[in-house]
Amino acid sequence: MYKKNIMLLLFSLLLGLGGVASAENSQDFGDYVVHFNALNTSHLPPGATREYGIKRSKNRGMINVAVLRKIMGTAGKPVAAEVSAVATNLTGQKRTISLKEVTEGTAIYYIGDFPITHEETLRFAVSVKPDGQNDTYEVKFKQQFFTE
Repeated sequence: MYKKNIMLLLFSLLLGLGGVASAENSQDFGDYVVHFNALNTSHLPPGATREYGIKRSKNRGMINVAVLRKIMGTAGKPVAAEVSAVATNLTGQKRTISLKEVTEGTAIYYIGDFPITHEETLRFAVSVKPDGQNDTYEVKFKQQFFTE
């Protein structure tokens, strides 16, 4: 039950239903929709961060990515993918974000954490290649973080 609650929390944060300050977006790529967000890990419950090996701190951010294959009449089917992410701050410093796949029940998503500073704006470049597909999709977004 505990794992199910954590999965529900992370998925609701991904879909922007978590009620915390986060950026939630999705981008359509024909047969697939990529959902993505970034938030400060201090907004996550301690149990969730322990469970997934994410450091809970006001100075850490987390990215969350999910890929859904469109299926008529449904919200879509989660699919596995090759996912990578890089964050670049406004001075051009790059951070490669190590992502790990989380699979719980039918949900599949990719999470990774990274250092942040107060009022820092990061530009994210996320590369997604759904399993069994030749095409790689690129998602770009930016997020400002507040640590105070």
